[in-house]
Amino acid sequence: MSSSFSDFFYASPDGLQLHARIYGEANSEHWPVVCLPGLTRNCRDFHELALHLSRRAESPRKIIAFDYRGRGQSAYDPDISHYNVGVEAGDILAGLAALGIEEAAFIGTSRGGLIIHVLGAMRPAVLRAIVLNDIGPVVEAGGLDHIRSYLESVPKPKTHAEAVGAQRGAHGSDFPALTEADWERMVSALYRETDEGLVPDFDPKLVDTLAGLDLTQKLPDLWQQFEALAAIPLLAIRGANSKLLSTETLEQMRTRHPCVETITAEGQGHAPFLDTGGLPGAIAAFLDGAERFGSKRIFAKEADIHNRRLLAKACPEPDLR
Repeated sequence: MSSSFSDFFYASPDGLQLHARIYGEANSEHWPVVCLPGLTRNCRDFHELALHLSRRAESPRKIIAFDYRGRGQSAYDPDISHYNVGVEAGDILAGLAALGIEEAAFIGTSRGGLIIHVLGAMRPAVLRAIVLNDIGPVVEAGGLDHIRSYLESVPKPKTHAEAVGAQRGAHGSDFPALTEADWERMVSALYRETDEGLVPDFDPKLVDTLAGLDLTQKLPDLWQQFEALAAIPLLAIRGANSKLLSTETLEQMRTRHPCVETITAEGQGHAPFLDTGGLPGAIAAFLDGAERFGSKRIFAKEADIHNRRLLAKACPEPDLR
């Protein structure tokens, strides 16, 4: 246990032991914030942002940062078909139920944003505000191919310094804005120490879930699911060099959602580091504004039925970092 957070373990609906970090446990006057990472990432990606949001004097918040099954301190699943956004959304709801949390603001990076779309169909009332980090209703096939290619040849460094060099070599051209300290934090979040050296902190079989994707075909879009989130204040963040979320999709998100704000993170690709530049302050200000606004909750019974119908065909799923 750290002085800044506690570890929370709970059982998934099918019995796996799953993990989350809890920051700011004593804070209850403001909406809690749920942080959902990318495909192979884990709760450590949100450490600095969670510290910022949980310690702000004017609006301290409880932060719950999840490790999906097969990532971080959560158990690996022997059935890799369970590594999908539908199952993972159910795991998040199970974790929130174990914590007694009925509604929260959500921050989703890449795959985490897809899970938010599923949650909007499964249980719309749980969502009070949304931050989508470099993900939208249209996933660019070229960006997904870039992620798959990288994961199929993920570096195997022996030391922390080698890992920093490998990550900068693989992603540096997309992230010229990052400092040495940013790369250091990124590596600390991505890898774990073993007797054989550093290893990426996720089940290697996750890479197999990408193998069957035919990226020569147009990927299904999620506009119906996105538009079902229209009553919820939304902040969309895009990396200026992103290959996954296009400027055209971001512009369509502006026109199709009545309560959307957008930020472009200059000098960053997929996905922007949320603890860099002015992003922590911008996210905090957005959450404060959404809370004051009250999120204009207009989920009528008909809208809830509509969302549940969408769930039956929801989120045909590209798996994302």
